[in-house]
Amino acid sequence: MEKASLVVLISGSGSNLKAIIDAIKNKQLYAEIKAVISNQATAKGLALAAEENIPTYVVDYKKYQSRESFDQAMMQIIDPVKPDLVILAGFMRILSNDFIEHYQHRLINIHPSLLPKYKGLNTHQQAIDNQDKVHGASVHYVSYELDSGPVVIQATVPVLANDNVATLAERVLNEEHKIYSMAIKMHIEGRISFNNNQLQLDNKPLTKPLLWQDDTLIY
Repeated sequence: MEKASLVVLISGSGSNLKAIIDAIKNKQLYAEIKAVISNQATAKGLALAAEENIPTYVVDYKKYQSRESFDQAMMQIIDPVKPDLVILAGFMRILSNDFIEHYQHRLINIHPSLLPKYKGLNTHQQAIDNQDKVHGASVHYVSYELDSGPVVIQATVPVLANDNVATLAERVLNEEHKIYSMAIKMHIEGRISFNNNQLQLDNKPLTKPLLWQDDTLIY
């Protein structure tokens, strides 16, 4: 059995990228990252990938006249490695419909909220402002609407009375690192599939996300 082929898109520090690299090293994932692409030349995650001898690419969005032409430039890097999964790991660009359609059902994202709550930015501040008791993160397949698409797994963390954005974000990120590798593993092992756009787990409709809570995966 060949290792699954992964491509990871980043914009920043690459902490989720590191978690995926560690999961591969620890044999949790039978996969190989074939490319790391960033829209920011200064993204720290590029150095992390280079240290692991993973090919890195910068596609500077400022050099392209449209979102579509920027996405086409990324596709020219991605397609030759025939990825089983394209992984958005803190990639801070909205993708074109053509890109999403091209990688449909193999384009995955992690978002720091319990979707459908708090799409977009500043999710931790919103959770604090709304006095939420519980916050978290979601792994979902990408659809045309921002931060939408079928959710595979969510992790919850309590919002503490003395939390600020930084403390809450740190705890959420810690859980992101766990659940992203879980979802990737399910995909590359064929446990996740689609039937007429209905997300399935083990060939049964997944009608609500799996829940990672208190270091336990709840089906």
